Amino acid sequence: MRKTAAENTNIRLKAVLDVLAEGVLSGESQNAGAVLAEALVRVPLNAYEAELLSGGIPRGHKSLTTATAKLVKAGWLVKGRSGWTITEDGQRATVAFPDAASFSAALDAGTPVPAGTPLPVAAPAKPAAKKAPAKAAAAKAEKAPSKAAKVVDKAAKLIEDAVAPVAKAVLKKAEADAEAQAPVENSAETVNQPAAVAVAGDFNTLLGAPENWAPQYDEAQMQLDELDQLWKLSAEIPAGYYNFKIALNRSWEENYGAFGAFDGANHELHHSGGRLTIRYDHRTRDITVN
Repeated sequence: MRKTAAENTNIRLKAVLDVLAEGVLSGESQNAGAVLAEALVRVPLNAYEAELLSGGIPRGHKSLTTATAKLVKAGWLVKGRSGWTITEDGQRATVAFPDAASFSAALDAGTPVPAGTPLPVAAPAKPAAKKAPAKAAAAKAEKAPSKAAKVVDKAAKLIEDAVAPVAKAVLKKAEADAEAQAPVENSAETVNQPAAVAVAGDFNTLLGAPENWAPQYDEAQMQLDELDQLWKLSAEIPAGYYNFKIALNRSWEENYGAFGAFDGANHELHHSGGRLTIRYDHRTRDITVN
């Protein structure tokens, strides 16, 4: 029986918690974008959910990002400046509600995790029946794809199927990037930096924020590199055409658009997909992307 978009979203919410819980067990940290991408890999978008909304965002991706607020309300997820963190109650929820049906019912009804539910534990490794020769084992290890490689392959397939490139043009700003990455002369000079700098645009939900064009959310904030005094934000972004501005101190009171103009036009971005890094220099108001 075909599931509705709402049912699929709830199943993906379970996948979000599962991915975060697995990260706790393995000691691997993942940013919000990577967690959402893996949830979509595990529960692929159907044709309706794959339809692109404004800014090239799949309908299902936006629905999932918005719905993560239910996990926060349940006390299973915390969204902070450093990323998303699953709570101990959230980890126990993956044990108490192991299947999609019970998880969705508990989440919608606000059912608390039963008292005494243990934290998830990693499954013990099965002993090998026979030790393989060193050469054979090495060959097997060479052929076997790593977990990271599988995730990358799945994510690439998802982007290819659900987020077809809107534009093939790639920004060619090698000179600007080289200048941004070069050591800054007179680095000892005091720079009066703002308290916060955000990339506010139509792709913030892809970073895990509840909505786009909202500079107040943690997911939209850039990080200051003390060495070169540049504010930076890096993330995996699907191919598409995007618009954004740089907004200071979590509001629109002071913002910079194309060419660093105060309250200027939107900065336009044609992205071919993959890793994207945006840099902002508060001394010059320069904005560079690569």
